[in-house]
Amino acid sequence: MRRLAATSGLALLAGALAGIVLVTGLEASGRIVSQKGRAFLPVSLAVERGETVTIVNDDSDLLHHLYVESDRFTFDSGDQMPGSRTAITFTEAGTFQVLCGIHPKMKLAVRVN
Repeated sequence: MRRLAATSGLALLAGALAGIVLVTGLEASGRIVSQKGRAFLPVSLAVERGETVTIVNDDSDLLHHLYVESDRFTFDSGDQMPGSRTAITFTEAGTFQVLCGIHPKMKLAVRVN
């Protein structure tokens, strides 16, 4: 009985440690933004300079095309197929708008500290 309790305790501890590693890995990978129903979710976020934002086309039937145009930072994803992921690393501080070249009402505000 003690052996079972000790084994169960070790299994629980291992599971807890794996969860800590998993959460840390997710935090290290940056922010994730969804494109769905011709909208970004969330519609705004704040990140640190050098942080990467991954934008996922969660629409099953819509093409998207991300771009950012400013004096300090530009980005163009090209066409994003349904299910695709696009990573943007914000290397400059400031406030930027990520737009969709296909759906002009789609806007994501990104504040880079």
